[in-house]
Amino acid sequence: MLTRDQKEKFVESASKELKSYKTIGIMPVGNIPDRLLQLSKNRMRSSIKVVMGRKNLLIKILESDSRSKDLVKYIEGTSAIVMSNKDPFELYREFKSNSLKLAAKPNQKAPSDILISSGETTLQPGQAVTELKQAGIDVQIQKGKVVIAKDKKVKEGEVITTGLSKALHTLGIKPIVASITPSVIFSDGTLFTQKALSITPEGLSKDIAKALGEAIAISYAANIVNSFTIKSMLLKAYSSAMHLGIEYKLYDKGIVEKLLGAAALQAASLNAGTGNGNA
Repeated sequence: MLTRDQKEKFVESASKELKSYKTIGIMPVGNIPDRLLQLSKNRMRSSIKVVMGRKNLLIKILESDSRSKDLVKYIEGTSAIVMSNKDPFELYREFKSNSLKLAAKPNQKAPSDILISSGETTLQPGQAVTELKQAGIDVQIQKGKVVIAKDKKVKEGEVITTGLSKALHTLGIKPIVASITPSVIFSDGTLFTQKALSITPEGLSKDIAKALGEAIAISYAANIVNSFTIKSMLLKAYSSAMHLGIEYKLYDKGIVEKLLGAAALQAASLNAGTGNGNA
């Protein structure tokens, strides 16, 4: 436990460092595996400074700078202050990339579909086979080897039972992806929430493309003419006009040729029928 003097020096030192960084964030670390925290800190050592301590000490550090004092309300539970000179989005993505695959625990929900593929395993016949069967996995012994006879899928959101948890561990499948990320970041006068920080260029492009497609479809259905619908609408109008012209036998340019072609086909059909009758 730190003495009062040590606490004061800790706050003073961190407050001084805070002023030399342009990007400041709050990161929840209460339920984060220690090895994941150490992994991120080690990999990003050259670009970030992570300050951990008691909540009241972190509050004093944040309140020492006018830029960061509003971040105090975002400290919940065990948290850390992140300091960097990187762009907020770049910093967030870097944290996100330092993920760790973890084994599933009983009663956890599958974060995404988990596929247990059919095929030969490296397991030896014995207790492992019993565990896999108890988890509902179709297992067979073929030529002394343990073989999964049929694919098994655990759907996203499905609760992982104790038996299934053991089976996944036995097969070396780690479906839980843990990552550590700031919940909020302040940089250059702007406060970025986690929702904003999680936006990626790829995701944004997909969202824009989807929105544009929906807007064009609505415009087309409502007969709204614009640069995106004009070509399709002209083709539709041309096709409708051509269809009506042929149906009502309107002798107009572009239609006459089709009417003559249709008449020629009918004549050929009649001639063929007449020929068959004479035979």
